[in-house]
Amino acid sequence: MANHRDDRSLTELMTGLVADISGLFRKEIDLAKAEASENLNRALGGVEILLVGLVFAIGAIGVLLTAAVNGLAAFLVARNIAEPSADTLAALIVGVIVALLAWAMVARGISTLRGSSLKLDKTTTSLRRDVDVVKERVQ
Repeated sequence: MANHRDDRSLTELMTGLVADISGLFRKEIDLAKAEASENLNRALGGVEILLVGLVFAIGAIGVLLTAAVNGLAAFLVARNIAEPSADTLAALIVGVIVALLAWAMVARGISTLRGSSLKLDKTTTSLRRDVDVVKERVQ
């Protein structure tokens, strides 16, 4: 290995080092931005597919509930209830059952949200520790 002598001054070497480090940080930040953008685009594509699936699921639930109403109405007609009354009663029964299920789920969701803390306790504690460490080193 050949001995290579550098005739630059210490100031020039330090300036070059600072420039290299700042350039490296800029490139790392650019890489992080590009990666985050790519991940965001992929996540948005997934959200779009999820929303389309949810629209189809809501439609399927509507069809199934209609089938349940029609099936119950047919059952009631078979039990000698007049067809208009059977249709109304079947729709009422299915509607009340679905409304009760919806109410129970909404109430449970609200209860869960009230019970859970949306504070960032761990992050806040970590940031306070970091600030304390920096204060100690500065003093």
